Amino acid sequence: MSVELPLWRAISFFRVLALCYALLRYFDSYLQFVHPVAGWIYLGALTLWTLASTRAFSGPHRCTWYVLATDLVLAVTGIVMSGMIDEPSRISHGAPTLPTIWAAGTVLGFAGRGGWRWAAAAGSVIGVANILGHGGPTGDNIHNIVLLMLAGCAIGYVMELARASEATLTRALQVEAATRERERLSRDIHDGVLQVLALVQRRGGEVASGACAAGRSDGADLAELGRLAGEQERALRALMSGGPLPAQREPERPEQPRDLRALLAPFADERVTLSAPGTAVALPAPAAEELAAAVGAAVDNVRKHAGPAARAWILVEDEPQAVTVSIRDDGPGFAPGRLGEAERAGRLGVSQSIRGRLRDLGGTAELYSAPGEGVEVELRVPRTGTGTPAGPR
Repeated sequence: MSVELPLWRAISFFRVLALCYALLRYFDSYLQFVHPVAGWIYLGALTLWTLASTRAFSGPHRCTWYVLATDLVLAVTGIVMSGMIDEPSRISHGAPTLPTIWAAGTVLGFAGRGGWRWAAAAGSVIGVANILGHGGPTGDNIHNIVLLMLAGCAIGYVMELARASEATLTRALQVEAATRERERLSRDIHDGVLQVLALVQRRGGEVASGACAAGRSDGADLAELGRLAGEQERALRALMSGGPLPAQREPERPEQPRDLRALLAPFADERVTLSAPGTAVALPAPAAEELAAAVGAAVDNVRKHAGPAARAWILVEDEPQAVTVSIRDDGPGFAPGRLGEAERAGRLGVSQSIRGRLRDLGGTAELYSAPGEGVEVELRVPRTGTGTPAGPR
């Protein structure tokens, strides 16, 4: 429940009570007015408007600026009319205006909608109307205006504090919910992934030592596998605990550009056809390797989901401004919205392995598919900022 809604209900209730008070005051003294019928006409219109706008004053979303502007116009009109239909002697002795304290409801509405500054502005308009249209700057007028300004600004300040408190509470609840979800995921990860990584690290080191002792050539690969598993375990533990990620030793990357064709060549086989320019498609090594990894993820999707008889075609286009790689297959395709369903179910192959990589490179990844028409993935990496010119034509 919103913390400011009770204040809005109080404002709505106050307007109805203030209307009843204005009607009773006028009924008690209407014979003393010069034009009493005009007063009744105004109060009739005020009654209709108050009843019609009661629902609007029940919350900040319904109480629009148009509603408040209409409310202010009615209040000012009633104050000015009071000076025109009442006896000058009564006005000089402090006779109340036609809307009386109903005008305070207008100021409170501005306070609820826009805070104390808007309340002060509305109170100033009503105060000026009271001075110019009903009695001039008398002691009673000044007193009433000061009280109106104080009440409006106080309510407006309270409304601002209520909104800030509600926003703080909402953020706190979101953090609490996120913390609980993180703890749940940490428990699941600890029971599965971390134990597997620790086992791979330990067994990788043991097997590597045995392989080296036996003179086998795969000992270095097994040792590297164990080291990478250990790094990922430490990084995952740090992520679970909310601490800083440990520094990981990155493999050395050559400074010279890489030829994208050489990185994509291993994907070609009897089911996958690779078409590339006859000259080198040069990209910085990190960009080329990430783009090749995204292509590999797309090819893996073809092999997993397109069926054993499906074929795929990889087309590399080397343009002056960008490098574009298209992967197309003749599989069954998928229906619109299928990728969103997969992402919500936790299968993030496309969103992370393909789109995530291209987003990190500053590029784009577009997927096109329809049932029975296969899938086409278009990966585009701009050359801007890579520091590598386009290959020769």
